[in-house]
Amino acid sequence: MDFQDTPQEAAYRAQVRAWLRANARAYEVRPEDGMEHERFMALARGWQRAKAEAGYVGIMWPKDVGGQGGSPIEHVIFHQEEEHFSLPVIPFAVGIGMCLPTLFTHGSAEVLDRFMAKGMRGEEIWCQLFSEPAAGSDLAGLRTRAVREGGDWVINGQKVWTSYAHESDYGIVLVRTDPNAPKHKGLTMFYVDMRTPGVEVRPIRTLLGDAEFNEVFFTDVRIPDSQRLGEVGEGWKVSLSTLMFERLAVGGKPSGAPVASELAVLFDADALARFYVADEGITLTRMRSMTAVSRGGVPGPEASINKLVMAKNLQDMSACALEALGADGLREFDDSQARRFNYWYMWSAGLRIAGGTDEILRNIIAERVLGLPPEPRSDRDTPFNKLGKG
Repeated sequence: MDFQDTPQEAAYRAQVRAWLRANARAYEVRPEDGMEHERFMALARGWQRAKAEAGYVGIMWPKDVGGQGGSPIEHVIFHQEEEHFSLPVIPFAVGIGMCLPTLFTHGSAEVLDRFMAKGMRGEEIWCQLFSEPAAGSDLAGLRTRAVREGGDWVINGQKVWTSYAHESDYGIVLVRTDPNAPKHKGLTMFYVDMRTPGVEVRPIRTLLGDAEFNEVFFTDVRIPDSQRLGEVGEGWKVSLSTLMFERLAVGGKPSGAPVASELAVLFDADALARFYVADEGITLTRMRSMTAVSRGGVPGPEASINKLVMAKNLQDMSACALEALGADGLREFDDSQARRFNYWYMWSAGLRIAGGTDEILRNIIAERVLGLPPEPRSDRDTPFNKLGKG
């Protein structure tokens, strides 16, 4: 690929920059400064709606599902320019980056007609119900179960670390529907209304003082079979596309996060060059992923490379900045620069877990990019109900 803008792309970039300069400032918020939650959510909804009305959401999705029918490079250009502003995009990141792409890939025409446009406009928020207390990195070991009763399914179990579940209207949920099958083969994906009786959300307050993450409990939650995504027992295949979309979504620089160029006064030349090169590599690798999507596929293992490098680079950059600040780096409550780097240092620690831990991503890269032999997995063909609970 030629990563220089063509004349048409340069014109589109100029259009995006002009629109952002005219509209983005009114919605900016630095997460490290804190903000009353209702005000933050109002800004997030407003920004999502403004983008959608201007044609900057679903840029490369077809027009018949509410998208713009544009190119993946246009999508990349907009997000490259949006990242120059500190905008409240996180509440919609899971829906736009993971859930709606999963619906688009595996949902019926009726599902797309019902959910895609509303999600893009910010009228509904989505969450992803995957991780469990005993199934984080080993997602296929999940124990939340669904039992078929006539035309319905009844779900019981617990999910954890579910971002923005407390604000979500809907979620996609991966559950076990056949305990007699090996753990990767007895799973099925559904979407669920978060207001369904039996769904309980309990926020988890983090070290940063917010409650972005949640526990979600399912107690006899009854949903119709029409809310299934993919075939019964094929949930692992569906989830793989979701996870690749997730790593693509979290593989870009978070809105408002520090970038190498703005920290030149703090770093020596070697450190600045190292962080800048990593940032550029992230941008170019993200374009490779978008090219795969534009050709009708899903993001490949290169999305794992991006996510692995981006999260570590952000944490290393923040740590380096704090070290350069010296004792001033401890003045978190009365120094905005110190508060900024402390916030992103702690936030990036969680990012190195979200969407796949560093160790899981290295395994994916080793096996699917480098072609190294996979780790031995003695449980792959064992019926799930014959495995221990460890």
